Amino acid sequence: MMRAARPVAVVLAVVMAALVALTGPASAIERNFAGSAQLDYHFVPTSRQARAFPNAFDGFTMEFAGKLAVDFSEKVSANMKVCFGCHGFEADMMYFDIRAADELNFRVGRFSPSFGAFNLRHDPANHRTSDKPLPYDMGRMLRMRQWNMSVLPSPFPDNGVEINGTKALGPSAQLDYAVYGVMGFKSESRPQDIDFKLSRSPQAYYVDQNARPTVGGRLALTINLGEASDLTLGVSAMGGPYDPENRETYVIFGGDVSLRLDKTNIRMEYLGRRQTFDISNKAIFKYVLADERGDFFMKHGAYAEIEQALTPELDLIGRVDGMYRVGNVEAASELSRRSSVFRYTLATAYAIERGLRIKLSTELWEFSDRDALTGRKVELSFHSGLAGSF
Repeated sequence: MMRAARPVAVVLAVVMAALVALTGPASAIERNFAGSAQLDYHFVPTSRQARAFPNAFDGFTMEFAGKLAVDFSEKVSANMKVCFGCHGFEADMMYFDIRAADELNFRVGRFSPSFGAFNLRHDPANHRTSDKPLPYDMGRMLRMRQWNMSVLPSPFPDNGVEINGTKALGPSAQLDYAVYGVMGFKSESRPQDIDFKLSRSPQAYYVDQNARPTVGGRLALTINLGEASDLTLGVSAMGGPYDPENRETYVIFGGDVSLRLDKTNIRMEYLGRRQTFDISNKAIFKYVLADERGDFFMKHGAYAEIEQALTPELDLIGRVDGMYRVGNVEAASELSRRSSVFRYTLATAYAIERGLRIKLSTELWEFSDRDALTGRKVELSFHSGLAGSF
């Protein structure tokens, strides 16, 4: 037993010595703590029995995120972030960055893989509306149970490895890239859709249930148009299996455009998800399954928004977003073979103090399918929230 333990002890000693040499003296370590929080009240006067739940989260909801960043040296840093929301407490990130150069960085641990433009500002203090664009919505979408939420709920923390970097292309342009392999989304056996709750639940451990990773990447080009103006064009994709037997797969892809013109921000983004599902029990579906290509559906999502600073304290935001789903559904679903939802949002954000904003918004919803109880196709909702950062 003692002889068997010696090699393990030697390996542990070498690893510990390497970490000590890598991080340097304790006095050189730099730490930074930051966070954001938002309390939002969501009122849906047109919903069933004047309440949106369980089809959306109405009433008061609280979001909080606290992040600790530690720089061990110029080459090695660590980030840990804990968030709280409707899902309870969540380890949003816990990773190491090892920087070989600006063009080459290794990220290892738990993080949100690089996808799309909105995920970079998903914290409530980093965007001006109370809720997120529909393609990234995680709970405030009306009829979210029927739609099984959005195309890609944000944030989407996952375990894995990412390689990323930035390359300067002359004095006025830069190229950012990222490639990664992560655990991916999950479901039970013989699924009809991804189970997002299972994918982010720690009750079944933060481990992959099929040992096959999801792989993906992002490429973004930023062009400096002036002292206070720039343009960013990006493309993203990820894909892999999501069931324990590795039979069903998903591919998510998208493109984004962001334009900043002094005090005006214009953003547009598209996401699409192609996903296969189990068809072994044909009796559970609402429509007859096609002999060919009848085992998948497509879910599209997009948004376009304009954010205009009217004064140093007041911002006005206008946004149009929506989703479109094509494919078979289960017999009990309120959706049809082709279902759509569009939302029109007008919002304001007012800074009452540095780092503290009041958010107000009105949303008009248009659904292609009638509500099973009320028969409505049009819904109305309001948000009032207080968001701050520190």
